[in-house]
Amino acid sequence: MTSKNSSSIEPAPATVTVIGLGAMGQALAGAFLEAGHRTTIWNRSPGKGEELVARGAVRAGSVEEAVGASELVVVCVVDHEASRQILAPLTGALAGRVLVDLTSDTPDSVRTSAAWADAHALDYLAGAVMVPIEVIGGPEALIFYAGSQSAYDRYEAVLKALGAGAPFLGPDHGLAAAYDMAMLDFFYGSMAGLVHAFALAGAENIPAAAIAPYLRTIVNILPPIVAGTAADIDAKDYNGAGANLAMMTAGVDHVLHSSRSRGLDSAQLEAIKAVCDRAIAKGHGVDSWASTVEAIGG
Repeated sequence: MTSKNSSSIEPAPATVTVIGLGAMGQALAGAFLEAGHRTTIWNRSPGKGEELVARGAVRAGSVEEAVGASELVVVCVVDHEASRQILAPLTGALAGRVLVDLTSDTPDSVRTSAAWADAHALDYLAGAVMVPIEVIGGPEALIFYAGSQSAYDRYEAVLKALGAGAPFLGPDHGLAAAYDMAMLDFFYGSMAGLVHAFALAGAENIPAAAIAPYLRTIVNILPPIVAGTAADIDAKDYNGAGANLAMMTAGVDHVLHSSRSRGLDSAQLEAIKAVCDRAIAKGHGVDSWASTVEAIGG
């Protein structure tokens, strides 16, 4: 078999264990199977993974058996506390293997897991999956990795069975989760803004489907805005010649008043306005929107 993101040079088949068979864990195991890797699966509760077994996965009778079956052990469970509970009794079995934890959690929780792994001399990678299950195994899949450089170098080609985007961020295990949190911050804020925009349109008897095509105008201008804002923030150079913060804050205020006048929840807009006002109070009214970072802190 070949993976969806195969290249001209395929990695040699590896033995892989996937611990955790939620929707994401099953997608990960399925991608390893499709790439031709011998895949063992285990889940704390029974009744999951039948389709994977039908495709050739080996169901382990115990977590100890699952770990012992493979050179690469991939974990994907509800959070890192659950991951540590599963793995804590297995330090002996994990010795000499590479452990990759793709469980989503906060950077601090991931670093706690890394400290545990380090205390037991385990070769440990922490990762963050940035795409839905439908994308796993394909060229658009993005999974961040951080921690053991040697583990990443050894299994980079195998891990790319999960997705072509598999950047290594550095030795700090918490970096993958930190990237995850920052990207989800943007995603959830954007989704909240999108739904609120539809609600505001609906309050004026405009169907969401009617305004949706025009929102592509906003979406299409975002890529250069993302790149420019990142450069400005890193350089602390907030040139507002094109559109200054005071002018844009007036726009926020108009949307806020429109929302209030229609009885809509305005908490997100109020929070945005408050940050803008603090930045202006710090002297950034003539600067770009990027200057609001100075009012956020951190």
